[in-house]
Amino acid sequence: MGLAATHPNPLGPAFLASGHWPGVSLATLFERTAARYADQIAVIDGDRRLTFADLYAVAAAAAAELVELGVRPGEIVAYQLPNWWEAVVVFLAAIRAGATVNPLLPIFRETELRFTLRQSGASVLFMPGIYRGCDHPALIASLRADLPSLRHVFVVRDTPSASCASFRSLPSGRPTTPDAQRPTSDEPAGQIAADAIALLMYTSGTTAAPKGVLHTHNSLAAEVMSLARVHRLTSRDRTLMPSPLTHISGVIHAILAPALLGTSAVLMERWQAEEAVRLIASERVTYMVGAPTFLQDIVAQLGPHPRSPSPTREEENTATFDVSSLRLFSCGGASVSPSLVQQARALLPGCVTKRVYGSTEFPTLTTTSAADAVARGVDSEGRAIAPAEVRIVDPDGRTLAYGHEGEVQGRGPECFAGYLDATLNADSFSADGWFRSGDLGVLDAEGYLQITGRLKDIVIRKGEKISVKEVEDAVAAHPAVVEVVVVALPDPLSGERACAVVRLRGGARLDLAGLQEFLSARQLAKQKWPEELRIVDQFPRTESGKIVRTRVKEQLGGA
Repeated sequence: MGLAATHPNPLGPAFLASGHWPGVSLATLFERTAARYADQIAVIDGDRRLTFADLYAVAAAAAAELVELGVRPGEIVAYQLPNWWEAVVVFLAAIRAGATVNPLLPIFRETELRFTLRQSGASVLFMPGIYRGCDHPALIASLRADLPSLRHVFVVRDTPSASCASFRSLPSGRPTTPDAQRPTSDEPAGQIAADAIALLMYTSGTTAAPKGVLHTHNSLAAEVMSLARVHRLTSRDRTLMPSPLTHISGVIHAILAPALLGTSAVLMERWQAEEAVRLIASERVTYMVGAPTFLQDIVAQLGPHPRSPSPTREEENTATFDVSSLRLFSCGGASVSPSLVQQARALLPGCVTKRVYGSTEFPTLTTTSAADAVARGVDSEGRAIAPAEVRIVDPDGRTLAYGHEGEVQGRGPECFAGYLDATLNADSFSADGWFRSGDLGVLDAEGYLQITGRLKDIVIRKGEKISVKEVEDAVAAHPAVVEVVVVALPDPLSGERACAVVRLRGGARLDLAGLQEFLSARQLAKQKWPEELRIVDQFPRTESGKIVRTRVKEQLGGA
């Protein structure tokens, strides 16, 4: 049976009739693209370059191996891989086999992996070996008893252990096209329903446990098609992708845009600004989409270096790189300062630098195009990409007039099909089917959106949403802590940082290093640890005794 939409898009029939939903699977669309652009480059990963024919052949072989292993349509194939070409292949192979792909964020460790793999019932998992200090095989081996559905675990680019194996369809060398295996018109992908769940992606939010977001083949294809329209993406475009291929932007731009449009992707395993500038120049990258930290670092590389009165040779060389191929940088995922956009425009005069607004649930709701980005891409998140719609409502769900602040709600063909835990849908959709973003915003008379804040208690660090409640629960377990409030403070590098404001028990002491050591022992992912600690004697409270979060933040100077 597999997964089903828990909140089917009520406008689905209209989107099919208008062509905003293609009505065929992503696998079928990839076959068409691979046939059309067979000899063009699809993915660049270091010194490996995969043409569309290469990518199709390896993905088809991997899909066949999944079927041989007993993977059935609708089963969950998960991967927790770095930005390697193998992640692209696993994704395309899984959807070709009719499975649902479940990318898992790199920061997930014991707690998150146990929850997500158990809730999803994943039958297959792809992961690295020992990577960035984490022994992934040992980690999964410690969880297997809690994961009865997990039948197969594969290690990529490392030696398998007793509890996992190598996947023979992922060669260690450059993939080749066996027997000129290329797409034909009678592929089995045509049997996959377009309204089937193609993607299960977990995202942290206001709840302590990650939320499983469901996307169909139709909704993901609609997202790519809308971006192609607004950004005029063609097979001549190439993106640089430092965002994880387990994040919605990585999936959309480094996997699905090439698969559906014939664009190409340059993968970055680890973000390094100097290397990014070099790759933009050497690979003639035309566009990027990512968190403000990427744009900020590029600006720092291309502009003056106030911290280096005597520039190094690397800094001098960076300034000589020709980055004129970059025509678009769409910046989102955290608060984007107007000054950053203006600096980028000054240093990248041929590049449309602007803001974008979306989420895992609704990947791109608003943005500007080349036509209006100069005028409105600095002070707004843009307008809804037609046929998507956006509205602002008051706490009672009444639509507000232009210029009034309220909750941002959206609907359109890119909207997700509900959460895996269907009980979360009631709080996430209005009675008339609009997605409730939880963000606060204002629409002007021309339909441009400006995000002004959020209803949800989250920290957005480098584009990743971190649940305040989850961190507070972990900090509150410390024996020295009586009460804790975690707030998001602006950060010039990561967008936001988590600050833990705590009231201690009488005579107790606590410093940031000790708190982080405690959270490590509780297996909270390092990326969720507070980066700042403040000790207070009392919290500001309402008459009923409830802590006033806004005043806590104001007292920290972060409002």
